[in-house]
Amino acid sequence: MTETLRPSVGTAVPRKEDPQLLTGKGRWTGNIAPPGTVHIAVLRSPFARARIASLDVSEAAELPGVVGVFTGGDLAGEWSGIPCAWPVTEDIRIPDHLPVAVEQVRFAGEAVAVVAATDAAAAQDALQHIDIDYEPADPALDLEESLAGGPIVHEGFGSNESYTWSLGTGDVDKAFADADVTVSERYVQQRLQPTPLEDRAVVVTPEPTGRGFTLQSSTQIPHILRSVLAGVCSVPEQDLRVVAPDVGGGFGGKLNVYPEECIAVALARRLSVPVAWAAARSEDSQTMTHGRGQVQYVELAAREDGTLLGMRVRILADMGAYLQLLTPGIPLLSAFIFPGVYSFGSFAIECTGVFTNKTPTDSYRGAGRTEGIYGVERAMDALARTLGMDPAEVRRRNYHPPFDNGATTPAGLEMDSGNYEAALDKALELAGYERWRAEQRRRREAGDRVQLGIGLCSYTENGGLSPSKMTAALRLGAPGWEMASVRMLSTGAVQVVTGTSPHGQGHETTWAQIVADGLGVPLDSVEVVHGDTQSAPYGLDTYGSRSAAVGGTAVYLACEKVLAKARTLAAHMLEAAEQDLEFSDGAFSVAGVSGSRVTIQEVAGAAYLAADLPEGMEPGLSEEQFFDPPNFTYPFGTHVCVVEVDTDTGKVTIPDYFAVDDCGTVINPAIVDGQMHGGIAQGIGQALYEEAVYDDDGNLMSASLADYLVPGAPELPDFTLDHTVTPSPTNALGAKGAGESGSIAATPAVVNAVIDALQPFGVDHIDMPATPRRVWEAINRAVPTP
Repeated sequence: MTETLRPSVGTAVPRKEDPQLLTGKGRWTGNIAPPGTVHIAVLRSPFARARIASLDVSEAAELPGVVGVFTGGDLAGEWSGIPCAWPVTEDIRIPDHLPVAVEQVRFAGEAVAVVAATDAAAAQDALQHIDIDYEPADPALDLEESLAGGPIVHEGFGSNESYTWSLGTGDVDKAFADADVTVSERYVQQRLQPTPLEDRAVVVTPEPTGRGFTLQSSTQIPHILRSVLAGVCSVPEQDLRVVAPDVGGGFGGKLNVYPEECIAVALARRLSVPVAWAAARSEDSQTMTHGRGQVQYVELAAREDGTLLGMRVRILADMGAYLQLLTPGIPLLSAFIFPGVYSFGSFAIECTGVFTNKTPTDSYRGAGRTEGIYGVERAMDALARTLGMDPAEVRRRNYHPPFDNGATTPAGLEMDSGNYEAALDKALELAGYERWRAEQRRRREAGDRVQLGIGLCSYTENGGLSPSKMTAALRLGAPGWEMASVRMLSTGAVQVVTGTSPHGQGHETTWAQIVADGLGVPLDSVEVVHGDTQSAPYGLDTYGSRSAAVGGTAVYLACEKVLAKARTLAAHMLEAAEQDLEFSDGAFSVAGVSGSRVTIQEVAGAAYLAADLPEGMEPGLSEEQFFDPPNFTYPFGTHVCVVEVDTDTGKVTIPDYFAVDDCGTVINPAIVDGQMHGGIAQGIGQALYEEAVYDDDGNLMSASLADYLVPGAPELPDFTLDHTVTPSPTNALGAKGAGESGSIAATPAVVNAVIDALQPFGVDHIDMPATPRRVWEAINRAVPTP
């Protein structure tokens, strides 16, 4: 009797990755130490801005266990500067960024010397014996003040402006002149520390032959890291193998090339031994790129019925001290998405990148899109308050009409598909919106100490960061294709090689689901290989909600190629015409002919033996696919957050949270829901808890988890999630992204809810994070609403 295989795509099959992780069999970079490993420790500047007056490492070099101590000058011949891959304008100012400073330090935590020792403790102890004198200077810290004047981060530039980029459509001045009402807001996107569970680590091992290196790193981008490191450290790319073992979270913080990876390659080459480095939590907080860091000036022009006419935005974006791979481009992602899900006639935005004496910024979950959606969704609530309208109704009146194959945004982007009103309606119904409004009115009338607030966010994002022609047009020096190889082994098992590099996203499960359905094989017979540039030589890795839409589609299309070849061979084996074959439950059969059947595993075996193949057919069932999509994908949805605010203490709690998201075709609902849970938690973290805090001297005061607050399970409600499904026309799967949507939507939904709760006190703004102290102060300095 033939076994019937159940469809896998669309079902919540358990994650294949989890048993290894849950049983302690994970392979983490920080635990890897080949025989003879030398451990390195990095001396870091305690000053945000200073000249290195003198540096003497002689005492440290004589300590037991110390193999060598190296300054920036000692290592200058080992590398060139770390590059920026996104020079957003022709006249952008890009400073030299050496892995170890030579004469000047520009943020607290910048590397100034390196100790190599036989064990990590000896290397760390030796740092105390390096004699270094600094000539400190006043740092540039405040974003607006840094642009206006004061200390210059890179003196040769003459100012702290890195670039100014602008975009405009329509006649914005006319829109504001014709408006019945305008709103003008200033919002701050505070700096965030990515804080993955696993700190950064790197191990570099020279190959025994004396040629080349294997680098293992807790990175999101093994392929990009290989290409960039090869250039920085002058290693032929074919001689550098990069492996991302199990990676304990990234959130964009591991989407970069860091000084420590360059240092490890340089010292492994110089010392001819394996070299390892692992960050401590406070060290990682100082040196891993930070996220966000913007001041936004947002203006809306509208008619008295709430219809938008135009939007005008100015963004000041904190670059930090240096430009990492994507630093200057993140605000452009904000700019393009700032119109959100709304249709209106004119739009103008200007972004200015500003250097400060702080840790460089770069991608953080929802990079740029979170900042842009926060700005527009806060402003939409401000417009609703000005007009005395319900915030849901203001949004509804301005949505793009439903579309299945393209709609142009006020920023000039061509979106793929969307149905925003359907998501809003479903979210309001799911939340019981009117019931919450009734309870809010009851508490306000009663003068309840604990006030209720309801916050909305309707969002979209340009995910699937990929199309190579578009990235080139934006001056991003990287393509966006993805690659997959699907090969059936002689036994009929399937091996999938993917260029994506997961760190919690569940690719081993979802890619196996795609293949199981495409080839009609059991899920357990599919192996997914990833994260190693030797076994997966082509790829562009994992970030920007691109994996399913680009990497998953490459897997799907490679399966289609395998199936097409298998069909040709099956027709030969069954002595039938290809067009007469049917394929179901993993077997080919001849239509209308009983008993004429061959399984795909039997076809794979015949292809392997190659004893009787059609004329001109090569042996084996193995195909590869490069997929470069024609457009981004645009996930969307509406979130509803309910908060309670204790007006005596300012404490905010979230009793309920509701979300309706649309990520196109859902491959694994449980994995999508898990991504939403994590993203919403991080969005709540920014709204209520998290902030990278510096003192007046530029020292990071939130470097430890005792000072940098991230929400845990006790701070989070049960999330009530649902979906609409609007497939993307840009890829064969119809998939959009899901990894960043929660973080994009949650932050404005939560803050809008807090401000909504404080309406009886006349509070119409609060900066993030909305800590109890900030909320209490806002209540006590506001004028109660009559």
